[in-house]
Amino acid sequence: MELEVRDVHLHFGGIRALNGVSFSVRGPELIGLIGPNGAGKTTLTNVISGVYKPSQGAVYLNGERISGLPPYQIARRGVGRTFQVTRAFRRMTVLENMLVPAMALHPAGRRQEFVDRAHEILRFLTMDHLALEYARSLSGGQQKLLELGRLLMLDPDLIILDEPFAGVHPKLRETIWEFITTVHQQGKAFIIISHDMETIFTLSQRLLVLNFGQLIADGPPEQVKDDPAVIEAYLGKEE
Repeated sequence: MELEVRDVHLHFGGIRALNGVSFSVRGPELIGLIGPNGAGKTTLTNVISGVYKPSQGAVYLNGERISGLPPYQIARRGVGRTFQVTRAFRRMTVLENMLVPAMALHPAGRRQEFVDRAHEILRFLTMDHLALEYARSLSGGQQKLLELGRLLMLDPDLIILDEPFAGVHPKLRETIWEFITTVHQQGKAFIIISHDMETIFTLSQRLLVLNFGQLIADGPPEQVKDDPAVIEAYLGKEE
């Protein structure tokens, strides 16, 4: 898997949300995406996943230009993402939620195979006992786990997680951490947005730092945390 973001700009009227962002992901990297509020983190993932079309620049996946494609086509090519605000089908059961992405991706597939796969993933996420519960009855953390489960039903090569640890009970945080590390070991690439600095610095192999829509740092966590531009972005500049 190879993702390449080339000189991406995105303007909303006179507001420059992204200003010349370039980086690449090669193979199963585990990347943290951090930056102050309003830095452009979610906007960048929205460009990668097809929610927004860049004003300038392009995104390539395995050599194919995907910027400009609708999100469902990008998902079919192997890019899966979650949202900061979970988006479960609240009037459907957990199991039904799990089946939606698989049946959308493979409409001619055998339903029983999808059901078996869904139960396998739910057991991995310690949620199999909730399979027949309606999604609206789940806690916020359980809904995040359900989104992770739906991603695995798509079997993407690149998984983008937007604030997976925010507002989650410590026990569920452990489950999400285990999900990320286990799936990464299976050969999947991750880009993870998080404001939880302790977690993201420990979990990530590489950090991207955005500030005012620009990429100001890209490297190992121990290098990035001492970068003067990163310190200034978070703490301000002493006059």
